[in-house]
Amino acid sequence: MVQPKIRNIVFDVGNVIVRWQPLEIIRLTFVESEDHEQLAKAIFQSQTWVNLNKGLISETEAKTQYQQTLGLSEWECEQLFYYVKQTQRPIVGSIELIQHIKSAGYSVYALTDNVHEIVSYLKSTYSFWPLFDGAIVSAEVGMLKPQPEIYHLLLNKYELIASETVFIDDMLYN
Repeated sequence: MVQPKIRNIVFDVGNVIVRWQPLEIIRLTFVESEDHEQLAKAIFQSQTWVNLNKGLISETEAKTQYQQTLGLSEWECEQLFYYVKQTQRPIVGSIELIQHIKSAGYSVYALTDNVHEIVSYLKSTYSFWPLFDGAIVSAEVGMLKPQPEIYHLLLNKYELIASETVFIDDMLYN
């Protein structure tokens, strides 16, 4: 049996191209807090964060919900989302890897669970987004990994053949 040739490389963004460190974000935002891990879970594993990642609510609406549900102050919410963006720095060598893969003739795509405002920040701050031949962002399509539909959407939208496509993600279950 002949193995299909790989033609497409699909990258997740968080912890593959840029750093995504929820615990660091919480430590920077809530310096005085005793339980950073619990607070990170309460924020980043909440239904509010899921809804933000699915594009069902905006960053502004998420801030309001965190104030109501977790008792965070307006200032704490502003700081939280400031550090959510500011800590997302390119992982050393990741952008060069994408450039190398493209120059070798592969098509390059992004498939990311991500928020409208974060994607806008990444696009305006770093130069890697235009390297993608296409991208599927959870907030734009209302789905999250590992829902099979989000992978099918990527394949169908860009007419990719699954057996010719490799997906690089930091989470094994994806």
